[in-house]
Amino acid sequence: MKKLLINTLMLLSVLVVILLFASYGYLGKDREAGVIQGKALPEAQQAKLASDEPALQKHAGKVHKQILFGDLHVHSTFSVDAFLMNLPLASGQGVHPVADACDYARYCSALDFWSINDHAESLTPRSWQLTKESIRQCNALTDANNPDTVAFLGYEWTNMDPFDASEHYGHKNVIFQHTEDDKVAVRPIFAETRLMTAFVPSFVQRFFSPVLGFPQSQHYVDFNRFIYEILDAPVCAKDIPSDQLPADCREGAQSPAELFRKLDENGHLAMVIPHGNSWGLYTPPEATWDKQLKGDMHNEKYQYNIEVYSGHGNSEEYRSWRAYEVDEQGNKICPDESHNYLPMCRQAGRIVKQRCLNQGINESECLARELKAQQDLLASTYQYQPNVPIGTQTTEWLDAGQCTDCFLPSYNHNPLTSVQYAHALGNFDDDEKNPRRFRFGHLAASDIHSARPGTGYKEIDRRENTESTGLGHKLLFSGQVRLFGKPEARSEVFASTEIEQTAMLKHAERQFSFLSTGGLTAVHTEDRRRETIWSAIERKEIYGTSGDRILLWFDLMNPESDSHKIAPMGSELKMKSTPKFQVKAVGAWEQKPGCPDYAVNGLSAERLTALCNNECFNPGEQRKLISRIEVVRIRPQIVPDENIDNLIEDVWLTHQCEPDPEGCVFEFEDAEFVNQQRETLYYVRAIQEPSEMVNGANQRCEFDEQGKCIKINPCLGSEFQTPYEDDCLGTNEERAWSSPIFVGYEL
Repeated sequence: MKKLLINTLMLLSVLVVILLFASYGYLGKDREAGVIQGKALPEAQQAKLASDEPALQKHAGKVHKQILFGDLHVHSTFSVDAFLMNLPLASGQGVHPVADACDYARYCSALDFWSINDHAESLTPRSWQLTKESIRQCNALTDANNPDTVAFLGYEWTNMDPFDASEHYGHKNVIFQHTEDDKVAVRPIFAETRLMTAFVPSFVQRFFSPVLGFPQSQHYVDFNRFIYEILDAPVCAKDIPSDQLPADCREGAQSPAELFRKLDENGHLAMVIPHGNSWGLYTPPEATWDKQLKGDMHNEKYQYNIEVYSGHGNSEEYRSWRAYEVDEQGNKICPDESHNYLPMCRQAGRIVKQRCLNQGINESECLARELKAQQDLLASTYQYQPNVPIGTQTTEWLDAGQCTDCFLPSYNHNPLTSVQYAHALGNFDDDEKNPRRFRFGHLAASDIHSARPGTGYKEIDRRENTESTGLGHKLLFSGQVRLFGKPEARSEVFASTEIEQTAMLKHAERQFSFLSTGGLTAVHTEDRRRETIWSAIERKEIYGTSGDRILLWFDLMNPESDSHKIAPMGSELKMKSTPKFQVKAVGAWEQKPGCPDYAVNGLSAERLTALCNNECFNPGEQRKLISRIEVVRIRPQIVPDENIDNLIEDVWLTHQCEPDPEGCVFEFEDAEFVNQQRETLYYVRAIQEPSEMVNGANQRCEFDEQGKCIKINPCLGSEFQTPYEDDCLGTNEERAWSSPIFVGYEL
């Protein structure tokens, strides 16, 4: 017996030592950028262009340009969050290196261009060098003068501070025009914030993950090595210019101003694309665009386009409701419910009150608890992502906190960080007569974290084509996304520490219903070369789509200039006569099942299944119909504190289209422009006929006769909540957003 005990203790000691070595990454392997397996496919790209040629010939006008589609927001598992989401314990498929993105763009989604944008805080000198080499290899396979796909190099600078709106600046992708070593950053620049290591698991989690992940333990050991590679890389000195720093350190920038300064110091051709600014999962409700229009926090040299839509939802639309209001004494108060918004604090109070009444407590006490619950939520650090009342189920929140009349909104959408709010804003610090403005072009992207650029080509495979992940291990799951069981539902007063525990997990759970297959960026360009695509993006002759390849033109037909006959989307000009516009839109191709021959013959069956799940961009013979054109008019502030609510007109005009597969044409003018004598911007949305989309109905509400949500059937991440085979399809309207045309009044 004694010998058995000794042997057991020895085995346990060995196991502990092995796990210690594994937790520190000593037993792991360095992850590489992968191997590109497909060859270039110029014939496939020519076939795509030929299929669009009749529509281009009919609608493009005298200046005939191609319309190319791409995705400028893609993560591989060189991003920590991407690596985590793709681990088997999160029901992932394992790692997806940069090389996967190249093959996916060519063979699965058939993109004309794309960009890698791994999180800068995750990139080490080694992984950044591997990323650069993989992007070069992807481009080297094709003819630079007529490429089948163009791969751009970039990274994501992520500054999120849910605790302090004054320090929160959101997310920005930095993309370089070129890929040669002397024309791109020696190192990416990460955001120095208190949440910089938010996705780094604790030591305990790293210690036990190889056991819980058995028999796929190598993934977790490799992940631990990946984490220590990041943590061990030295941080660059702060007092040395960026272009004089050594190559083997990690460089940080706390604010956009510092990021722009460092880009200037390096002198490379780059663009900075803000995205996801209205995402409520970790955007404080107090956050607004205002501070980012001050001084050197904005730099028009780099930051001239914005991501309107991605797989994390739509950030376009402004609304007048707020998560909370402030009384004359400066206290936060819970606003009333409106026809399109149920405040989270209001629903928290209702949940507590109903629990109280169900316990047989008198109504006056229950009312007091309702009001207390409202204030507890507003006082919580995680007021925008609360875990109160204690023990709530996802379904109890109904559609609280959501923009219920927005198109596929981001979760807990914040109107003050929306694209429309940014357009309406003016900064008068330097010149009250000529305020500073954001003049953003519009694009869309996937923001996928599994190296799959352009996932929106078919509304299938929710688990692979969106960010839907969830615990795939029964030991970690007990009815909710929690590590240690389900807390008891209570209606009494609770402590703030209880309010905030597991808050991120709770609201990540709700967020799954707001994840889509993502969007695309379209460019009007003379040819397919890298420089030409970049030029189109620079001049904002671009638009975004919700995933379908809708063809869209939006032009000012009477610019007062001798330099051109029309002014396309993205133009900035002045005039003193009535502006007249023309919109043309053609619906996307219906998709055939499966993959075209070039994909089936170009990749191995195993590779085609792993990357594309045997479903590729595969256009048929019929186009979808454009049902209507919507025009948005925004008149930016001309005096400080001008009420934003009165400046955004959405929808200003609507044109109902005839059901014509060859497209829809609409002309309009603004007869008020001359009398208003103020700068005005216009952009259009081409709305396609209703179709099924992944998470197209978000939380899948059941409504009463008054149109209020009374029950939800959310689409969640874990297989224990929503089956993997459920794509959570809901009917919605795919669309394209043009870039604005900015028209100033010429005195």
